[in-house]
Amino acid sequence: MAVSLAVLATVFGILGNVISFFVCLSPIPTFVRIYKRKSSEGYQSIPYVIGLFSAMLWIYYAMIKGDAMILITINTFSFFVQIFYISVYLFYAPKKEKTLAVKFVLFVNVFAFGLIFILTYFLTHGHKRVQVLGYICMVFALSVFVAPLGIIRKVIKTKSAEFMPFGLSFFLTLSAVMWFFYGLLLKDMNVALPNVLGFVFGVLQMILYMIYKKPGTKVLEPPGIKLQDISEHVVDVVRLSTMVCSSQMRTLVPQDSADMEATIDIDEKIKGDIQKIKDNEEAFLVSKN
Repeated sequence: MAVSLAVLATVFGILGNVISFFVCLSPIPTFVRIYKRKSSEGYQSIPYVIGLFSAMLWIYYAMIKGDAMILITINTFSFFVQIFYISVYLFYAPKKEKTLAVKFVLFVNVFAFGLIFILTYFLTHGHKRVQVLGYICMVFALSVFVAPLGIIRKVIKTKSAEFMPFGLSFFLTLSAVMWFFYGLLLKDMNVALPNVLGFVFGVLQMILYMIYKKPGTKVLEPPGIKLQDISEHVVDVVRLSTMVCSSQMRTLVPQDSADMEATIDIDEKIKGDIQKIKDNEEAFLVSKN
């Protein structure tokens, strides 16, 4: 019994939804880290703002085209997930990064999308509207898939794949395959064509990862330097500062001969501690060189 193209398209669409679902959730460890440290840690909001814009475009396209519930479901999920990511980022970001992120959201998700909506909804009609909107979605999707070129260049230049997680590249490639066949079977080239480029770049990233991957390295302390020595050095400095303060306080009040002798003893001890610190610093510099 032959399986119809519509059924196959639905199967690939469902698989694409499942894989894209996990891809959307992949930044969660990053935001858990941000939550625990109560800081955005220098992360940027650009990927999440662009993800929100992409979801908005594809939802609009699917609603105008009609009979595209599979596109609507995953992009609706992505829409709310990206809003959550952006909200967490704005909550924990420093004032400067927060201001830049808000401006970027207003420019991309409000102004740019609003302009696209007005131009396509009021200046085009029927099939022409679907066609124009499809071209916009396709061009934007292509530009997103080209984005990994920067990472690929960095991997080749540094000869290290530490900036390219293999798991994410694999699932993005798999997702591109599913959505390509979904668009191909429905004869929707606006969906199919961008995912050809996504597949090519995904495979290229995995190949580069296999070529340049290196065993995990452990950060070691420089030879001759131990944390215990450094901590003892810090303790000596703290103790010295306490003695200096004590000595200075004694000079503010009259002292008898016993006090003077005690002060001399303290001064001698301070000199000894200063010499000890100098010796430790010289040893530290020698071991460092």
